[in-house]
Amino acid sequence: MTTSTSALPTSRGGAGDPSAGLTAAIDIGGTKIAGALVHPDGSMPVTARRPTPRAVDGEGVLAAVAEVVAELATSPLWPGVARCGIGSAGPVDASRGTVSPVNIRAWRDFPVQARVAAELERHGAGVPTVLVGDGVAMTAAEHWRGAARGHDNALCMVVSTGVGGGLVLGGRLHPGPTGNAGHIGHISVEVGGERCACGGRGCVEAIASGTAIARWALAQGWTGPDRTAAGVAAAARAGEPVAVAAFDRAGRALAAAIAATATLVETDIAVIGGGVAAAGEVLFGPVRAHLATYATLSFVTGLEIVPAQLGTDAGLIGAAAAATELLH
Repeated sequence: MTTSTSALPTSRGGAGDPSAGLTAAIDIGGTKIAGALVHPDGSMPVTARRPTPRAVDGEGVLAAVAEVVAELATSPLWPGVARCGIGSAGPVDASRGTVSPVNIRAWRDFPVQARVAAELERHGAGVPTVLVGDGVAMTAAEHWRGAARGHDNALCMVVSTGVGGGLVLGGRLHPGPTGNAGHIGHISVEVGGERCACGGRGCVEAIASGTAIARWALAQGWTGPDRTAAGVAAAARAGEPVAVAAFDRAGRALAAAIAATATLVETDIAVIGGGVAAAGEVLFGPVRAHLATYATLSFVTGLEIVPAQLGTDAGLIGAAAAATELLH
């Protein structure tokens, strides 16, 4: 394991620096829009949350974001805000400040960064902003306060209804030019495999996402009462053969992609979070078992596979960490 002397923001004098001020964090997802004021130590003394509006236009979704910002602005801590990090479901284009979330259909090439900046300005906080995808935000969080802390080269993944991720390389967050570096869900691990929603074939997401696991199990004749990935996981724990095979197939796809990433950029740890990761050893057992088949070169044979630690707080903590890192 390679180690760093400090976690992500502190390594560059950012969120770990007591003089850095507070960070406003906004986490935008398909079911909720959350916000927080984040202290330099990662604590969140002020939070706000709204459900993501359904069946409305883009301005209707923005109205919920504006409500979150307005609630944060009522805090007496608000004058101490020095920056803002925005983490959003993707695709994102951080170079243009736009998002087109698959699970927020009202937003296509929506200029969320500029619109959030305008809301901040309206409440007296004309501070710099950063936009990152939710996978990158989770990566920043886990490197700063979670399972990847102390590692200079890490891959962090969200395995849920989709599969996303992000990279830390050389001790720094590596979002790439458009903010999508580390998007492991769309690495092809099955040449000639089934078509993915992205248009590619054999993508990790088409095999290992929660929806893909449940879909495959049902196609193989599994008939459990809870026809979701969580239901398949419960059946796999009970030893039901099709359910076990569904998670073994997902684990193999994840292992192949993790090994490919580690071989390419020499990461030494892979952190897996998201709803599917809640299956525990039902998922992690197959991933680790199959990893030996793919991670065979000497510099990747020690690769660690561990569960994420920060859960639902990762989006907000990560948005704050990314802003501190990338704006420093």
